[in-house]
Amino acid sequence: MITHCYQHRVRYRECDPMGMVYHAHYVDYLEAARTEALRAMGLPYRELEAAGIIMPVVDLSLCFHRPAYYDELLDILTFIDQLPTVRFRLRYEVRRHETQELLATGQVTLCFVDRKRNRPIRAPRLLLDTLERALTIRTEEQAL
Repeated sequence: MITHCYQHRVRYRECDPMGMVYHAHYVDYLEAARTEALRAMGLPYRELEAAGIIMPVVDLSLCFHRPAYYDELLDILTFIDQLPTVRFRLRYEVRRHETQELLATGQVTLCFVDRKRNRPIRAPRLLLDTLERALTIRTEEQAL
């Protein structure tokens, strides 16, 4: 399994009149976490797009456990537990950094589309190679 932690500090404009993070902002948090997880593995989204591959979201679910508040530092954990084929599923946990209290869980499923033909394609080799390399490094680190 590949795990990546992205940190985000809650901005004032992300809070609703009740002082809590407005629920729709969690979608942005997950997108940022996904983008940064791929970047940390050496594959910025820009490279996929340059190769003519886009990855639209086809399914998204979120479950809210506790609220987050203004100026809190959040850890958004991204979990990749299987190599993609036609779809790419990622799981998420949003935690309060200071206490590691679980605030939200989520799952996003993406598909792969050839931008020029606007047709679904299988997982690109570019992504598979990146994920396999990250899994190999992780496995080697765990063996030490």
